[in-house]
Amino acid sequence: MLLLAIFWNVAVVASPQLQLVGGAEPQSVFSGDEESISIRWRNVGSAADETEIRFRIMQLTSATAVFVKEGLWKKLRTLPGQIVFETADVEFPAVKAETHFVVQWIDGSSNVLGATEVLAYPTNLLAELGLLMDHADGGLGVFDPDNQLKPSLKNLNLGFVDLENTVLENFRGKLAVIGPFDSKTAGRAITTAQIKALSENGVAVVWVQSVARNSRSAEEVPRPSFYSVAAGRVATVIAQPEMVANLPRNPRSQLNLIYFCKIALRPQPTFLPRVSSP
Repeated sequence: MLLLAIFWNVAVVASPQLQLVGGAEPQSVFSGDEESISIRWRNVGSAADETEIRFRIMQLTSATAVFVKEGLWKKLRTLPGQIVFETADVEFPAVKAETHFVVQWIDGSSNVLGATEVLAYPTNLLAELGLLMDHADGGLGVFDPDNQLKPSLKNLNLGFVDLENTVLENFRGKLAVIGPFDSKTAGRAITTAQIKALSENGVAVVWVQSVARNSRSAEEVPRPSFYSVAAGRVATVIAQPEMVANLPRNPRSQLNLIYFCKIALRPQPTFLPRVSSP
């Protein structure tokens, strides 16, 4: 992105003492409320440093960088050579779609110490699940013993069948999302036979599967982050918990879940990637 390249090359002036390090990948947050941004600082000098740091939010488009707001973050104290991991609570304006922002970090002399790229999302991302459902077909079933998904669905007025206290194999809806979404959650175990029964009944399934790691050999077996198994006109998508980690507060996890639901409902053939010769 040309604009972003110009922004970085011209605007960022490194402090001789305190520098922002890392953070090459944009961070994802929800808009309209305070969200925590992860930042890492390094004192590159030979003396202790105390710097009062401000933040400035800029919204990026294909042609412009628009000032949004500026405010005081905190006074940061570091020792020579010290690396400090911090979080900053920053509020981004409400948006209706994915929006690109940059947070500049500024010292008392107006030097820009570094910048953090952020992608902000609307808070109703999961409403797209409602567009995938047809209540005449039985709708959505959810097995969510740690309540990572159900509260969000209720807030969006999206109807669903709570599968926690049911005979799972008897569900005849269109899509079943099976947790738990946290690999540390202990609860009723879902078996492969139950998932197979759902798929044989024509139910599309997203199964967040946490494999127990109780042996060294199990830890050494590489696992894909997700994959799908076709079953007629639908599929079962098996995903690892890290793909939907912190589901209520992580936009990227919600987008992943929506994508898994789409490919479970409408399986697509897989192909080798297209790589042209140089």
